[in-house]
Parts: sequence; C-alpha cells; structure tokens
Amino acid sequence: MSGLGARLIQSPELRQEMKINPRLYQAMELLHLPLLDLQQRLKQEMTENPFLEVVEGDTEQEVELDQDGVDDDGDEVDWESILLDGFDAGGRRAQYEARDFDFPTPSRAPDLRDHLENQTQLLTLSGREQRIAQEIIGNIDDDGLLRCPLETITEDLNGWLEDVRDLALEAAEDESPEELAAMLAPFDVGEVEAMLEIVQDMDPPGVGARDLRECLLIQLRESREENKLIGIMVDEHFDDLLSHRWANIARALGVAPRLVQDAADRLARLDPKPGLRYSPEPEHYIVPDLIVEKISGEYMVFANDTSMPQLRLARSYQEVARDKRLFKGENKTFIKDKLNSASWMIQAIEQRRQTMLKVMQYIVERQRGFFENGVQHLRPLTLREVADHIEMHESTVSRVTNEKFVQTPRGVFSLKYFFSSGLSTTSGTDISARGVKAKMEALISGEDVRKPLTDMALVKLLRADGVRIARRTVAKYRDQLGILPARMRKRL
Repeated sequence: MSGLGARLIQSPELRQEMKINPRLYQAMELLHLPLLDLQQRLKQEMTENPFLEVVEGDTEQEVELDQDGVDDDGDEVDWESILLDGFDAGGRRAQYEARDFDFPTPSRAPDLRDHLENQTQLLTLSGREQRIAQEIIGNIDDDGLLRCPLETITEDLNGWLEDVRDLALEAAEDESPEELAAMLAPFDVGEVEAMLEIVQDMDPPGVGARDLRECLLIQLRESREENKLIGIMVDEHFDDLLSHRWANIARALGVAPRLVQDAADRLARLDPKPGLRYSPEPEHYIVPDLIVEKISGEYMVFANDTSMPQLRLARSYQEVARDKRLFKGENKTFIKDKLNSASWMIQAIEQRRQTMLKVMQYIVERQRGFFENGVQHLRPLTLREVADHIEMHESTVSRVTNEKFVQTPRGVFSLKYFFSSGLSTTSGTDISARGVKAKMEALISGEDVRKPLTDMALVKLLRADGVRIARRTVAKYRDQLGILPARMRKRL
C-alpha cells in the first residue's frame, strides 16, 4: 500500500484578475467623506505635500524668481532645504503655508454626574457616606435612572474597602480602635439605600429612580401630588395607566373616566428621563455639500464649496521639479511622488464635485414634485436608478449620498431622504413610502380624537386617495412614525 506525500510543484498558469490601485481606494474615500471631514483631510494633505498650495486669488503675493534662483530682494532661496527639510525656509515659510481651516470646538459641558457630585459637596456627609454617594452616582445612567441593584453596589463598595484597607490602617494610626472599626466596617445594603434616598432628593427631580414608576413618584412627591389622584394612579394602577385603560382605573377608584384622563395628561408632562437634560449629545455641525435654488422657474444645483480650499500645484515647486540638475536619486523620487500625488488629489476633488452634481441634478429632476408641492409628492427612487442614469456603479452613488446634505428651498435634507421604496396608485404612477407616511400623518392629525382612525380606516382612506396599501403596511408605517394604535389615541 503506497503512502500519500505532499509535494511542491510549479506550473505556468494564465489568468485575469482585478486589483484595485491604492489611489482608487483613496478616491473612494474622498467620495465618501462629508464636507467637514473633507476639509480636514485636505488640510492634512497640504501639510504633508509641499507641491499643494491654496489659490489665494488677487490677494496672493508670489516671490518672482529669475533664472539664477534669486528673488527681487536679492536673497538666494535654498529650494533644496525648503523641499527636503519640511518647508522650513526662515522668513519665507509663511508665504507657502496652507491656510488654517479649523472650526471652533465647543467646550465640554458638565454632565449629570458632575452635577450630582457638586450637590454632594454641599451636604454634610462623612467620608464613608461620600464614598457611597460616589458609587451610586457612578452607576446612574444618562437617563438619570439607577439600573444597578443595591446589592451589587454594596458588593463593589466592600471590594473597594478590601483594596484600601492597608492604606487606611497606615493613615489612621492616631484613630481610636472604635473609630477605626467603624471606618473599616463592611458596607451593608441598608446604608446604601439610605444614601440613595438622599440622592433621589437631588436635582433634577426623579434622578436615581430604579424604574419609570419610581421616577414619576419622586417627581410627584416633589410637586406634593403623590397622595392625589395622579399619585394613586401611578402607585396602584401603573399597568392600566401604561395601557390607557381609563375605564378600569375609574371603576377601581370610583371617579369619572374623564378625571382619570385629565390626570394622565398632567402625568405626561413629567420627565421620564430626567438625566438627559444634563447629558447633551455632542454638537454636530451640518454643512450642506450642495445647494438647490429656484432661478427663473428652474431648479439649479450648485456645489457648496465656498469654504473649501481651492488647490493647485505650487508654482515655485514646479520650477524646482523641472530643474533636473538639482535633484537626483532619492530626491528625484521624492519630487516625482509628491508631484504625482498633488496632481491626483486635485483631479480627485474635481471628480468628486462633478459626481455629486450629477447625482443631485438627477434627484432634482426626478423629485420635482417634492420641491414644488412637498413631501407627499415624493416619488420612489433607488440607488440603482440613479446609477444607471449617470452611468456609474451603484456603490459609487451610495458613497456620494452617504452623510451628505443639500440645502433646498424647503430646508436642509440628507441626500438619503430622497430615496425610498414605492407603492403603486390607481392612476398608474408610483408614490414613495415617505409620501405615504406623510399622508398618514396628515390624516391622523385631523382625526376625531373621540373616534380615532383605526389601521383599517386608514387603509380605506388611502385607497380612496388612490394608494394601494395593505393594513399590515399601514401598521408598520404607523409604528415607524411613533404613532400609538387607535385605542390608545382615543380621548373621552
């Protein structure tokens, strides 16, 4: 029986394969970047590549050189040191530096934990109580609620106590045995719960609650309404309250259903997430990449590139690159690579601009009804449809529209806003899903609150308007819009 052995063999093979040039990867990245990120990328590129400079227009002042490399002041310019030593040419440097396009960065605002810890400093607390308060505050989430069990907090405190016991003994040599024993005694749940009550009395009202029900009760206690009808509803009939079962609560409490609903309306004014007012989201600057304006009855598309640095090849360095006597070997390779990179960057930026204009021009042509009459006249549009029209790949259109914004006469929109699936109508035309949602919102906003529109009623109204739609689709769109079912919208 012969054994099997592994062998290495060589054989010629002819095949075709596609490899993406690194420059193509960079071009795809530039296409994907929104305007602010692109500005930062260009700033970095100008710092690294001396062959790139900003077009300053009429304000630009250039140094005129004669054939001997001497400027008008008679000072020789050491081009080699400028090129190879990082643009350091003494007093000449500022002339070739790129402009700074930094945007102001907002300073960090105090968050919820800062706000609570500041309040603990105003209280008369022992060191042990301060440590418990810090542990509780550290476990409060951005909503202002304490999701962590008190038992877990107690375990963490005792773990910390074990870690610092030796240091505490050294620092407390002058303490009496009784004081030392009290200081190093294990924490218990009762201590933690007592401190939690103190934290729950802090601002904002409702902070430190362990669930929504407790959060509302704390706020009612703050407003001295916990023993009134609204407080009893939250304390004893919370499940019925969440389900809007006003009649059940009214029977149980022996009051009119209208009083229950009025109390629920007041309850809706309370804050279910009190911590969010001290946990602001970071500010996001939205700078439109494109602008659509109506001029003489036609919608025109413009690139919003006024804040973009206009790049060109640095004239001074082009002269250096042409003088082959000065540079050989590694210097020549450096010049060639940087010059090619600068040329490619300028072309890539222009290609990005032209591609974005093509995409937006087709969107305007396709969605003219939206620009004239509003969201209900949005038509279905897909990335493939745009890609076929501008004769580019679908992935390219996806990159163009990702995180890009356009300023229009109707406001600022993400380019993705104009893309959605469609539904057919009895007239033979299609309507976008976003347009159908807008119709639903309009119908529900005008409904009789005593007899709110059910999903089936919405289906009949939409079909009467020519939209072919199923009830399950209406329910899905209603959920996406955050609109409650009809029985929960009903008013007495």
